Amino acid sequence: QVQLAESGGGLVQAGGSLRLSCVASGVIVSRYKMGWYRQAPGKQRELVAAITVGGSTNYADFVKGRFTISRDNAKKSVYLQMNSLKPEDTALYYCNAADVLQRNYWGQGTQVTVSS
Repeated sequence: QVQLAESGGGLVQAGGSLRLSCVASGVIVSRYKMGWYRQAPGKQRELVAAITVGGSTNYADFVKGRFTISRDNAKKSVYLQMNSLKPEDTALYYCNAADVLQRNYWGQGTQVTVSS
């Protein structure tokens, strides 16, 4: 059974930083594309950043230059370093794992709140 557990969210002032972590179980993480998505109240879930099996990354335009995704396959973990946070980054952040058959798995989410 695939399980993803996010942590690291919280309340931070604008301009501050947070580091989100996602630990996976029930999967061989190295075989999965991993990503971070977010969903703000009243909005659709959107991709924030993703990292492929080979380590290639892609970012949403609204976080380029501020957020960095990384993975540690040995620790079955993926991270999202978030710098220069803005109030509009406030959302529930979800960890995602996608296999070669495009099956998607989700964590429960971790809340990030950025005050102005």
